[in-house]
Amino acid sequence: MAGKRFILNASRSSVQGTLINKGKESEEYLALTNTMTMLAADMVEIGLAEGQLALVRTEFGEASFKCQAGKVPAGMIFVPYGPPTCKLMGGDTDGTGMPTSKGWEVDVVPL
Repeated sequence: MAGKRFILNASRSSVQGTLINKGKESEEYLALTNTMTMLAADMVEIGLAEGQLALVRTEFGEASFKCQAGKVPAGMIFVPYGPPTCKLMGGDTDGTGMPTSKGWEVDVVPL
């Protein structure tokens, strides 16, 4: 099935905060930062099943994520910060010291 454009919001999650004690190389931390959450209806619309991989593309790069349904607004996806989200960021910080990571328009393509 064809991909669709979504708004990606990446940020730290509370679970991610507790997992940092296990380390960024732990299986749990890597699984969390390689998983994206989207509305179940959006998943159905583009042909994504729970646990299926999807490719997320920005103008700067791309990364694949395991997909899960969750409580997010229609047309939006959420991914905790991690190595995969770094592949999607550009270098502009708007003077904040942190690359822009909210409100990205991204393409999501089922794999």
